[in-house]
Amino acid sequence: MAAAQDCSLFLGFDFSTQQLKVVAIDGNLNVVHQNNVQFDSELPEFRTQGGVHIHADRLTVTSPVLMWVQALDLLLDKMKKAGFDFSRVRALSGSGQQHGSVFWTRGASETLQHLDPDQDLKQLLQDSFSVLDSPVWMDSSSRRQCDALQEAAGGAQRLAHITGSTAYERFTGNQIAKIRATRPEEFQSTERISLVSSFAGSLFLGGYAAIDYSDGSGMNLLDIRSRTWSQICLDAVAPQLDLLLGNPKPSSSILGPVSSFFVQRYGFSQSCRVVAFTGDNPASLAGMRLQQGDIAVSLGTSDTVFLWIEDPHPALQGHVFCNPVSEHAFMALLCFKNGSLTRERIRNECAGASWELFSDALRDTPLGNGGNIGFYFDSMEITPPAVGVHRFDPQDVQVSSFSPQVEVRSLVEGQFLSRRLHAERLGYCIIPGARVLATGGASSNKEILQVLSDVFNAPVYTIDVSNSACLGSAYRALHGLSAESGTSFSDVAKNAPEPQLVATPHAEAQEVYDLLLQRYARLEERVLQKTRP
Repeated sequence: MAAAQDCSLFLGFDFSTQQLKVVAIDGNLNVVHQNNVQFDSELPEFRTQGGVHIHADRLTVTSPVLMWVQALDLLLDKMKKAGFDFSRVRALSGSGQQHGSVFWTRGASETLQHLDPDQDLKQLLQDSFSVLDSPVWMDSSSRRQCDALQEAAGGAQRLAHITGSTAYERFTGNQIAKIRATRPEEFQSTERISLVSSFAGSLFLGGYAAIDYSDGSGMNLLDIRSRTWSQICLDAVAPQLDLLLGNPKPSSSILGPVSSFFVQRYGFSQSCRVVAFTGDNPASLAGMRLQQGDIAVSLGTSDTVFLWIEDPHPALQGHVFCNPVSEHAFMALLCFKNGSLTRERIRNECAGASWELFSDALRDTPLGNGGNIGFYFDSMEITPPAVGVHRFDPQDVQVSSFSPQVEVRSLVEGQFLSRRLHAERLGYCIIPGARVLATGGASSNKEILQVLSDVFNAPVYTIDVSNSACLGSAYRALHGLSAESGTSFSDVAKNAPEPQLVATPHAEAQEVYDLLLQRYARLEERVLQKTRP
């Protein structure tokens, strides 16, 4: 039995913005194959830049759906030429860029069920879409529809309470409303609406794949607590929209066997199962193997925070999604625009452009920075919506400058106090055993991570997430086979590489930062009142 398990493979696909990637793992979670297709360079006929078409209004951003189809043809052909043995694949799953939507035309379901293995998918499906260019996450052209949805739901906070987020232009419900208003003929000829994730799952299934709870909660349409479509939101977007969306399903669902097209064309086993596909952010949470109480902080150009939460409190900033690996939990996502570029600016101005001197400043200043607090929003921040640099002394008096060393610690502490404050407002709480998983460029700086550990009063680990969405999808494929019997995702993924412990909080950290967080919250409100238009 063990030998059979060792021979089994599990595939994870990621239909991302700029490329299609795949990772194959064995039953022990070892990566045995990786491959990809770059859209711009390998499929130049679609004339994308960064995988998208940016339209004349600069607000409308789309991707050609047939490009994704042809990319799958090309990727599987690459794997076949590399000698990949598809017959060993027991299950597959995948992810797609969140918020993108695919509009299937009438008759597409019949086409999917009778694919000719002697032809490419692109040839077979070229007439299967009522909208040829799919709206994607970069689109911001649906403000009017967002306002209408929020009004129908009873306001922004009420919509966030229901769906996990206020109305965002990129979210699928608002994009559907826009297509219905501006392209009524194409909308009328639509038989099914998929997310990029469920569209990709449909290709492998040979029929329409259900939208999973986790990616579905990035649409402004799903009630995240009942895990059903919100009738208020559906009615605000289009009549009988539930018929076009189908019923959502748990993220660990086995949707069925792989289509006979893939059995005959590539040699997949008839017993290979298709596990529900999800969004790239939920798949990354699976790839990072977050557990209850964990928080992942990606320290890049923008800083992104992923949270595992049990009792969500959706707010006007941030997003709450259904958790992709635990049926009754939630995940939250926060994005902060002023990340590494701001850290680099302060390094250049206060530490002679030297990360070593920047680290020295953090080592040589006390926890809590003597009560000095700063807000550094070089560009308009997302969370909270504020701009400018604002410094406060220990008496909460605004001052024009700090000494260089105080400025360095003020920046780093302020950034992490902000991450913690807004995480807690969404329902995160620090519990015994909680971990902070750090990724991104700044996670190589041990002194920055020490401040992160102190502010959150939790140990910090570093983790490689270069292929987290793909790996998470492969882990989820394996989990899908055993989820119905009650096996947890953490049990399935226990053999994955462990993150590395890099920092533990100082003994006095909790006392210092619990008090400082309360001051930071009050001062943030002052900054917001000052900068609010």
